[in-house]
Amino acid sequence: MSTDDASLDRALHAIADPTRRHILKALKEGARAPKQAGAGIHAACLCGGDIEEQVRLSQPTVSHHMAILTKSGLVEATKQGQWRWYRRNEKAIRQVVKTLRGRL
Repeated sequence: MSTDDASLDRALHAIADPTRRHILKALKEGARAPKQAGAGIHAACLCGGDIEEQVRLSQPTVSHHMAILTKSGLVEATKQGQWRWYRRNEKAIRQVVKTLRGRL
C-alpha cells in the first residue's frame, strides 16, 4: 500500500463517522463566524470547549474524535497554554476530494 493510499484510508475513516463530519461542519461554520476583536491567531479556529458545545459531547469523546481528525490531516491543532485550538485543513480536504474524483 502506498503512502497516498494510507493517507486516503485515514481520511475516509475519519469522515466515515457522522460525529466527525458534524465537527468538520462546526469548524467550517466557526471559521466564518465573526470573532471578537484581537482574536488574532484564533480567528478561524475553535477551541475544544467550543466544539463540545456544538456537538454536545463530553470532553473525552471530543478529544478522541479530534485525535482521529488530526491524525488524518483533515484538522490542524495548535496548543496555546492549556487550550488547544482546531481548524480545518482545507488543502487536505480538497486533496481528498480530488483523489476520490480521480479514482471513482
